Amino acid sequence: MYYDMDKELILSDKEYRIEKDSMGELKVPADSHWGSQTQRAIENFQISQIKMPSGLIRSLALLKWALSSANAKLGTLSKDKADAIGRAALEIADGKYADQFPVDVFQTGSGTSTNMNMNEVIAHLSSSDKLDIHPNDDVNLGQSSNDIIPSAINVSSTLLVNTDLLPALEHLHVIMDGKAASLNDVVKTGRTHLMDAMPITFGQEISAWSAQIKDLKKQLELMQVDLQQLAVGGTAVGSGVNAHPDLSPITCKFMNEKTGMNFQPASNAFRSISSQDISLELSSKTKTLAVILTKIANDLRWMNSGPLGGLGEIQLPALQPGSSIMPGKINPVIPESVSMVAAQVIGNDTTITMAAQSGNFQLNVMLPLIGFNLIQSISILSNACNALADKAIRDFTVNHENIESVLNHNPILVTALNASIGYETGAKIVKKAYKEKRSIIDVASELTDLDEATLKDILDPLKLTQNKQ
Repeated sequence: MYYDMDKELILSDKEYRIEKDSMGELKVPADSHWGSQTQRAIENFQISQIKMPSGLIRSLALLKWALSSANAKLGTLSKDKADAIGRAALEIADGKYADQFPVDVFQTGSGTSTNMNMNEVIAHLSSSDKLDIHPNDDVNLGQSSNDIIPSAINVSSTLLVNTDLLPALEHLHVIMDGKAASLNDVVKTGRTHLMDAMPITFGQEISAWSAQIKDLKKQLELMQVDLQQLAVGGTAVGSGVNAHPDLSPITCKFMNEKTGMNFQPASNAFRSISSQDISLELSSKTKTLAVILTKIANDLRWMNSGPLGGLGEIQLPALQPGSSIMPGKINPVIPESVSMVAAQVIGNDTTITMAAQSGNFQLNVMLPLIGFNLIQSISILSNACNALADKAIRDFTVNHENIESVLNHNPILVTALNASIGYETGAKIVKKAYKEKRSIIDVASELTDLDEATLKDILDPLKLTQNKQ
């Protein structure tokens, strides 16, 4: 099988079979499980060679299993057909037949091609000499691409958030809290505007990162109720035509038994089909996390910079050679990787924002694009959080000599003397200390009436981090 310069599928007589649909006959690869509608999509959408993500394919298959089970319970589908469809769908959900889903992400905006790809593969796998299963009439019974694809996006997002992202965030903040506790009494120079500021402990600095992560995790948990509302049963436009009135709640019950989640029928199916507000909100959370991780990664890179010509406050784990030409160079590769993940996620959020605007009347027509970008963002953020925790934060070491040297010569410590000597005198001390490259205690001893013991007590960096004067 190959494509000529005009992108037309060329198959030898032994390599294809003839499939029929409402538009006529079509050659389909003989060894494929898909049918004519999938083949048309393959030929029409030769755009990117980017396929729909496995998480969405798995979720779509789980929905097909749940829907066939629900239809059987409602008496709208025979038990033998439902059992056969269910078996095939669960095999696909378990990762079998992954090569049978070749449709490009950049396809019809409803995701109809992906839905029919699933319907045709399941029908082909579940049919037998004694059982003829139709992709539309049986596998797609009581469904439309318009309600099943938004539902698959919500299911895949829910599963990835709960099995990957939330555990990764929990792991990251636990590692951060442990690292903060171990460095709670190690004082360093604080920095505002990248300039020397009042002292802070490493524990306090890391606690800010941990608080950001914990707050974001809480936000993701709070949106679970909305995320787990499914449009199934709304069919074409939200009215539920051709679906049994009880199809949605029974399908959700089957899904919950299989996944352990709490999926519920959409509170308004018209909204769930015509808009992607929930996906947009979730994408916004992934963007916020991307910004948080960028801040943390940049802090680590600055603290690790040098080791001789930079801040040199910490040393990140040495993971690989950093240069093809400079021997011995080690780079902060994990923070760099995390920063690139963050950039990708922020770009994905922009794409999802634009796509979410395409809810034209009763249907959003950029569903595959939303699903792809959202799943990618959740997946790579989960991996990035684990890498940052395990390969950067957990095992970095502190260069005590460097931080103490800078801290002891930090004229900004004079801020603690404001109540005793006033701002103006303090400014004179700072300028003189910078100019003459002397310690703040030496200069303050000259320009104030405070003795050295008093100055050392007031300017004790650890006390300053605890506001103990």
